[in-house]
Amino acid sequence: MLAAATLVINYLAETRNGYFDSKVYYGAIQYWFNGDGGMVYDWLKPGSPYGFTYPPFAGLVMSPMAWLPFGAVVVTAVLATVLTTALLIYWLTAPLIERMGWPRWFALGVAVCLAISFEPVRETITFGQINTLLLTLVAGDMLFGVAKGRKWAGIGIGLATAIKLTPGIFILYLLITKRWRDAAVAIGAATAATLLGGLIFPNESREFWTSALWDTNRVGVLSFLSNQSERGFLARLPIDRYESKIWVVCVLATLVVWVLRVRKAPADVVGGLAITGIVGCLISPVTWVHHCVWLIPAIVRCVDSGLSATGKRRRPLYLATAAYVLMTSRLTWLWERPPRPPLAIIGSNLYVYFSLALLFWTPIGTRRSSDVKEPDKIVASDTT
Repeated sequence: MLAAATLVINYLAETRNGYFDSKVYYGAIQYWFNGDGGMVYDWLKPGSPYGFTYPPFAGLVMSPMAWLPFGAVVVTAVLATVLTTALLIYWLTAPLIERMGWPRWFALGVAVCLAISFEPVRETITFGQINTLLLTLVAGDMLFGVAKGRKWAGIGIGLATAIKLTPGIFILYLLITKRWRDAAVAIGAATAATLLGGLIFPNESREFWTSALWDTNRVGVLSFLSNQSERGFLARLPIDRYESKIWVVCVLATLVVWVLRVRKAPADVVGGLAITGIVGCLISPVTWVHHCVWLIPAIVRCVDSGLSATGKRRRPLYLATAAYVLMTSRLTWLWERPPRPPLAIIGSNLYVYFSLALLFWTPIGTRRSSDVKEPDKIVASDTT
């Protein structure tokens, strides 16, 4: 079944986005290791302004691409996305499935299928992206390292940050919740990995930190509909003169809400994972639709909380259902090309609105932080 599903996904991917991002990674790594000695940041995909945007350590992690055929890279990327998505859903939903008394493997299979159908996951597959790999790395660290008080807690967050800077928001989470040792481990892991990249590739490191990191043209136009961050929302408004200043205010306000919510329930690591993933999507200058896989823990938390409640407390379930259905429907893409239909300010920013709603209404502090699926057992939930 997995092989058949992968074949179908491969076909759909090739007809949708053609593994565009994998082609960028592959071309840049091939040029870097097999070219004429140029830097990875010198290469741009022919006919486009897009090039390698990650730190040198990420290039080191991707270095096997220099010797693999592109087909092998695509198969690896698709399988990795499917498997990491399944593992993440297993961790997050198994306690709910056990508590509700549903047939375990059937219910888990349905949940995984729903997750893979979620548009950000589909886009991750069709672009050949690494989003679910990073999400699962961070989630595993949070759920089985931070939540369990392990000495190695923070390593996964640190490595994810060294590969792609945006997971660094979880280091801030560790600091806000006063997990000083975990934060130190995360900072140490990120620093060590970054220094390793700098030691092996000093010129590339200098170029990244002084130039490539700040060149937004390498990642695309901020106003493009797929950018579903607060910055993307503002870039689509006719406020060019004040856009950057308003964005700073929005980011600060979002961070204040996040800090207030997280600090009220520092022991709820599952909730912290959910809320922090939302904030990372909102405050990043660029959050393409495929980056919104970071909303999955919040959607699962809302479903879990809503199914276990009655009356008005079921509202998170309704929010999660609406968010999932509308985000998966591709409705927002009706506003992709001008002239845009009426109500563009609503339709072209659906992910932003639902992210803000999830930030405010995702339940946090309602369960033990240990209520996740361990590799060898299911930990029973404890609703307070």
